[in-house]
Amino acid sequence: MKEPLRLTVLTPAEMIWQAELVRWIQVQLADGGGLGIWPGHAPLLAETVTAPLRYADDAGEQAINLAAGILQIAAGEVTIFTSGFVEADTAKERSGAERSVVQGYGRLIRTLLAKPLVPIRQ
Repeated sequence: MKEPLRLTVLTPAEMIWQAELVRWIQVQLADGGGLGIWPGHAPLLAETVTAPLRYADDAGEQAINLAAGILQIAAGEVTIFTSGFVEADTAKERSGAERSVVQGYGRLIRTLLAKPLVPIRQ
């Protein structure tokens, strides 16, 4: 069996969420689709929308409402770069403000895409 995932949510200022021993993660992508992430998932860099992020750990199924951002998957680590948490009602809406937040991460995306993914040592 593959090692469980580690989920980390970062803002430009701080780490706002971390979960260990995560069995799976579901996130909504900017292209309109959802993504299920399981242990052993291939490396990926993607744009997320304002929506609930769902995951399962030893305590059961969890959900956190996050603003739009960037998702990175590498070597069992799932990292979300976002501006922070949002209210539950806001997480269901998709507005021009969301596009503005994602555009703010444009420089980060270009920088990350310009460099090859380096596995994170465990």
